[in-house]
Amino acid sequence: MDLIDIGIYISYVLLFLAVVAMVVLPLMNAIKAPGDMAKSGMGVGALLVLFIIAYLISGSEVTMAQQAAGVTESGSKLIGAGLTMFYFVFVIAIVSMIYSEISKALK
Repeated sequence: MDLIDIGIYISYVLLFLAVVAMVVLPLMNAIKAPGDMAKSGMGVGALLVLFIIAYLISGSEVTMAQQAAGVTESGSKLIGAGLTMFYFVFVIAIVSMIYSEISKALK
């Protein structure tokens, strides 16, 4: 066993610990403050609604090159929905940054 193997095993352990902390710590905070969990739930729900809208308006066409790569119609629809979702969130972020700066300047 050389030094690279040891480093890989250490990184596996650290990744596992990070995933456990990522799951456990928000649950502990949710138990302490359940009102904050409702706010987070509304945010997740809004993103879910936005993704459903993006999925409904995305196309499912598959080109010959995509067929050669193994992309199916449902995969193409999911890819389109992901791209549309990215565009939605990007525009929302830009508009909210501009709104925030303008509202701060007017106060």
